[in-house]
Amino acid sequence: MLESLKFLQAELPWFPYLSAFVFGAIVGSFLNVCIYRIPAGKSLVHPGSTCACGKPIAWHDNIPILSWFILRGKARCCGRPYSFRYPMIELLTGLLFLAAWNAHQDAPLKALCIMLLVSMLVCGSFIDFDIMEIPNRFSVGLAIIGFAISVFIPSLHLSTNQTYAAPPLFSAVESGMGVLIGSGVILWIALIAETILRKEAMGFGDVKLLGGIGAFLGWQGAVFSIFGGALLGLIGVVAWKLAGAIASKNKSKEEESELFGRHIPFGPMLSSGALLYTLLLENQVDAYFRQVTSLFQ
Repeated sequence: MLESLKFLQAELPWFPYLSAFVFGAIVGSFLNVCIYRIPAGKSLVHPGSTCACGKPIAWHDNIPILSWFILRGKARCCGRPYSFRYPMIELLTGLLFLAAWNAHQDAPLKALCIMLLVSMLVCGSFIDFDIMEIPNRFSVGLAIIGFAISVFIPSLHLSTNQTYAAPPLFSAVESGMGVLIGSGVILWIALIAETILRKEAMGFGDVKLLGGIGAFLGWQGAVFSIFGGALLGLIGVVAWKLAGAIASKNKSKEEESELFGRHIPFGPMLSSGALLYTLLLENQVDAYFRQVTSLFQ
C-alpha cells in the first residue's frame, strides 16, 4: 500500500494533493451533518440529507462546495436559502486535509492520523461555537482514539525530520504524557484564572479537549496549543471587535449585541493552535522544547 502511494506520487505528483483535497471536502460535507445533528441528538445515518422543507436532497445537489455555488445558495426544491457555512466548512476541511498531506507526505499513515484529528477538531470547534459546549466524543473520545492509534501507528509521534522507526511503547508514553501534561497545564491555568477573576474562566470541556490534542500531538503539541491558540484567539477577538465597531454604524444595538456581544469559546482557539503546530511548526517547536529540556538534564 505504502509503496503504491510512493510510486503514484513519483509518477503523478499532483494526484495525492488533489485526492487529499477532494477527500477532505467530502469529509467536510459529513461534518456539516455531524455539527447540526449531534447537538440535536439526531441520528447521523437516518434520514439522509434533507432540505428544511423536509424533501430529500438529490445527490447531484449535494456535491461538496460546488452545489452551493451552482444553486446560488438556494434549495432547488423550495428556493429557501441555506447558509454559506456549509461550503465554507467543506472548503476548510479540504484545505486542512491538503495541508496535512503536504506536511506529512513522507509518513502517509501519520498524514491520515492528522486528517482524523483535523476532522474531530473542526467538528468539535463548530459545535463549541454554536452551543458553547464540546461533546465528550470530541474531547475524551479524542484522547482514547489518539492513545490507541499511538500504540498501533508509532510514527504519529515522530517529527517529520525523524526517519527512524519508533517502538510502540515510546509512542504510547508520548501520547500518555500529552494527555496528562496538556490537560494538567490548562487545568491549572483555569484554576488560577478563576481565583483571580472570581468567576469561571474556562470550561472543563477545554481541559478534556487539550488532553485529546495531547494524545495525538504529544505534550509539546498540547503546550503549544495553549499559547499558540491564545495568540490566535487574541488576534481573532481584536478583529471581531473591529468588525463589531464597523458594523455598529449600520445595525441597531439589538442586532449588534446579538452578533458581536456573544461569548467566544476557547475550544476553537485550542484547535487552531493544535493545527498550526502539526501542519506548519512541528519541527521548530519540538526543536525549541528539546533545547529547553536539555537545560534541566
